[in-house]
Amino acid sequence: MEKIIDETKQGETLTLEAKNTNTRKLFIESYGCAMNFSDSEVVASILYKEGYNTTQNLEDADLVLVNTCSIRDKAEQTIRKRLEKYNAVKKINPKMKVGVLGCMAERLKSKFLEEEKIVDLVVGPDAYKDLPNLLSEVEAGRDAINVMLSKDETYGDISPVRLNTNGITAFVSITRGCDNMCTFCVVPFTRGRERSRDPQSIMEEVNDLWSKGYKEITLLGQNVDSYLWYGGGLKKDFEKASDMEKATAVNFCKLLELCAEAQPNMRIRFSTSNPQDMTLDVVETMAKYKNICKHIHLPVQSGSDRILKEMNRLHTREEYKELITNIRKILPECSISMDMISGFPTETEADHQDTLSLMEFVKYDFAFMYSYSERPGTMAGRNMKDDVPETVKKRRLQEIIAAQRAHGHIRTQANLGRTLEVLIEKSSKKSDLEWSGRTSQNTVVIFPKENYQVGEFVNVKINDCTTATLIGEAVGYSE
Repeated sequence: MEKIIDETKQGETLTLEAKNTNTRKLFIESYGCAMNFSDSEVVASILYKEGYNTTQNLEDADLVLVNTCSIRDKAEQTIRKRLEKYNAVKKINPKMKVGVLGCMAERLKSKFLEEEKIVDLVVGPDAYKDLPNLLSEVEAGRDAINVMLSKDETYGDISPVRLNTNGITAFVSITRGCDNMCTFCVVPFTRGRERSRDPQSIMEEVNDLWSKGYKEITLLGQNVDSYLWYGGGLKKDFEKASDMEKATAVNFCKLLELCAEAQPNMRIRFSTSNPQDMTLDVVETMAKYKNICKHIHLPVQSGSDRILKEMNRLHTREEYKELITNIRKILPECSISMDMISGFPTETEADHQDTLSLMEFVKYDFAFMYSYSERPGTMAGRNMKDDVPETVKKRRLQEIIAAQRAHGHIRTQANLGRTLEVLIEKSSKKSDLEWSGRTSQNTVVIFPKENYQVGEFVNVKINDCTTATLIGEAVGYSE
């Protein structure tokens, strides 16, 4: 099955083992990017200390929170349907409070609270520590809102609660915000400027996860390659730092090396990279350490130089191709995935063909693909007419998907007959008799369970494949 983004991810309800002294119940759902799911773990941790245990039963909840995504209109419509559901339950249980977190909170704060009156509190991505105060306002019968963006908040001092976890994989947030200002994207407006988390707190979290039995982490940020710690502050202010701060600064390459050396038996992943910021020393570090996974998610968004310029993507088609060529030269076994948008304003058929030809050049292992959705407040939303007809957008998207299916199949077929190391994560969705795990390249592998267990590294001989999944049989434990 292809990895295709044409709608919001399914919401995930988070649960936490009950604390006996806690009496109130929190129901929290997350939609959208991995950062939202990571943030929900921070929120659950904050509220756990305020007397809330999480529940999977909406009807039992005293507080219902939805962590939202604004990346496309379809995502927002999904959230609105959930809010309708929450408020239907609230009519039966009027003591229940409803709140919105995340990107939609910042963008639609007034509409939610004042115009539509469908929530009790609105909390932006940088204001989760204020939740106890905001809940006090709600208890006093007042609407509560905090969507202020921060220049330094990274939640590095919060120990996230691992919720609905398999106990094997976990997210570790390393940066917040984004400075790139792509014209189609709301993130700089909803999550603020780039700032990095203290590497010491990152390493403490990584080491703690290993001590608790986790076998794989993903270093997470809107743009991990922009990670830069020089004592705190926004990345854009680095030039104002002292000579000592500059000399001792930690960039992403160094952070990756620190993690790999601290826990040599733990897999290290990262997401997401930006082509204009990714440097080859990162790729060389990936090649140096066996436990750094050989996969890079490298969004391109379009294969047309003209459209890339309209998107304010600060790389060209040729620069992107050169980066791909260098990655494959340094790390031949590395898998590469991408994001692609069809039907960006003014996109012509020639621009679309440029996208298809770039895909033919790269032959991505897998991809997230979607048609353009105008986002109010973005530069494209303010200044560009959404002039590509929906029928054209959909047709171009289907052509992109078809190309990716073909390329994905080429990539998976290349593994036939090979033996690959797989980390077992869970039971297969299709059969309780089979395990599902991933290779270092992030490819899903299905194989018979036999006597193997979740969390084990197993060598699997690949006998068959689909366009995105490998099928095989275990031939022993990995060393």
